[in-house]
Amino acid sequence: MHRFPIRVYYEDTDLAGIVYYANYLKFIERARSEWLRELGVDQLRMKAEGLVFAVRRIEADYLSPARFDDLLAVETGLSALSPARIVLDQRVLRDGKVLFAAQVTVVCVNDAGRPARIPAEVAARVQGADLAPK
Repeated sequence: MHRFPIRVYYEDTDLAGIVYYANYLKFIERARSEWLRELGVDQLRMKAEGLVFAVRRIEADYLSPARFDDLLAVETGLSALSPARIVLDQRVLRDGKVLFAAQVTVVCVNDAGRPARIPAEVAARVQGADLAPK
């Protein structure tokens, strides 16, 4: 399981002083990018080869609010892997309490936006990742 720390800034909050709901999607996006980077996946090289990852589906649950200056942790874990998609479970926590949980399906697409196989080297690195948080 990958863990990515993130601090809540004033710009992340709404008028009520809590994290604006759409910002959780930004938080988990950053964590996914860092997860791939730490696995040794070079997304710039993939792009040069005509392949990118795109989010196809997100199922999200907002469980409890985060607030200005909270120190959060985003946990990312592999749930499933197929030739063209990766399913991840991601959670945003504060002091061990889950505030937000999402299952994210990411697909590999080519320059034309059509589904493509995940490169074998990338799939091997992802397959070796820890299982999703439970």
